[in-house]
Amino acid sequence: MELRQLLEQHRLMAIVRGRDPEASVRTAEVLVEAGVRLLEVSLTSADALRVLEATASVVGGRAHLGAGTVLSTEDARRARDAGATFAVTPALGEGVTAAVELGMPVLAGAMTPTEVLAAHRAGATAVKLFPAGALGPDYVRALGDPFPGIGLVPVGGVGADQIPAYFEAGALAVGVAGPLAGDAPHGGDLEALRTRAAAFLAAVPSR
Repeated sequence: MELRQLLEQHRLMAIVRGRDPEASVRTAEVLVEAGVRLLEVSLTSADALRVLEATASVVGGRAHLGAGTVLSTEDARRARDAGATFAVTPALGEGVTAAVELGMPVLAGAMTPTEVLAAHRAGATAVKLFPAGALGPDYVRALGDPFPGIGLVPVGGVGADQIPAYFEAGALAVGVAGPLAGDAPHGGDLEALRTRAAAFLAAVPSR
């Protein structure tokens, strides 16, 4: 299934960024057990490539795994080789171009209308609107008027209570890191993670 279809179907992408590699893998596993089907492991995580490899092995066919903070050609290649099936970038640049050239679907980071259009023209499957917390649902709605065919995925500071408003504004999906993962990727409370995961999944409106 294409990345755009996966985003449209599952609607919630959990982002794992941790200081503890083993805890990061376990966090990903717990998220999948809770029902999350789209995962991003940030390359800024401790021992990120090993986390990607281990997560790909652990979650198997139960979830779709991407690599985040892909900034360079080397990042894209290593992420692909470690098991990532799509790339996520915080901004436009070499990471987007490299992933597209490697045949990896890309969720490219952008903020302004000019960047959104540039990401689309660069071959991005959808656009990661970042940082969403500074922009809000109204900004998603405003961008949807001139760019109705470009899928927008708000990421950064999205709380469970805000999720319905983002979808009402036209978001294709939402990406969530800290508000969902909490301290779990650093060795924190996994039961609290399960509780948060249930709350976030419940906040996502069904189609």
